[in-house]
Amino acid sequence: MAQDSIASLLGPWASGWNTGAILLRILLSVVCASIVGCERSSKRHSAGFRTFIIISLASTTAAMIEGHLFDRGNSVPWITAAIIIGSAMISGYSILFSSKGQIKGLTTSAGLWACGIIGIAIGMGLYTTALISYAALLCSLSLFPAIEKYLRDMSNHFEVHLELQNKTDLRYFTTTIRRLGMRIDDIELNPAYLNSGLSVYTVSFTISSQELKKYKKHSEIIEALRSLDYISYIEEIA
Repeated sequence: MAQDSIASLLGPWASGWNTGAILLRILLSVVCASIVGCERSSKRHSAGFRTFIIISLASTTAAMIEGHLFDRGNSVPWITAAIIIGSAMISGYSILFSSKGQIKGLTTSAGLWACGIIGIAIGMGLYTTALISYAALLCSLSLFPAIEKYLRDMSNHFEVHLELQNKTDLRYFTTTIRRLGMRIDDIELNPAYLNSGLSVYTVSFTISSQELKKYKKHSEIIEALRSLDYISYIEEIA
């Protein structure tokens, strides 16, 4: 099997199981995971700094144990398989459902799982693969949200969390929406607010007016709706 290009530059020691190679892999794993963890923590997600480090460190250690066993003739990758499954299970617990009907934590969950796999690559001494994957992961978390927001704003379909002062105001709201040139695809009453004194809904729209399609972003439409007296609160569901 061809040697990793970064390991070749560093020298034969980087591909072995000596103390220097072990320290390099653990350090690289911790540094990469801590940067991703900081990015998630700064946005107040449930799985943050320490969680990412622990998952990545555990994955790296498991991969190094696997490598030792492989060198001794054990070719069944049961440890790495177990750590991938374990990472997937742990990351699944970071997925939450908010009272506004939103699924939260999917990105953090996927990032946690990806960090575990990158940790396995580092533990195996696949530095090039790990660093390229790590760079792609950072781009996905840091750069792609702006692209995602642009594409979402260009879409003719969007969904909002709507809080009305009274349930009788819903008819006024639907009338206003139709006059603006939008179609209501679905309205769901949010049961989490039943005893709050508010009438809260999740509403799906399709922009049918050519004028709105050309000149209005979702944020501008929502800002216009927010000025209506009978609306207590409204925001787009991402």
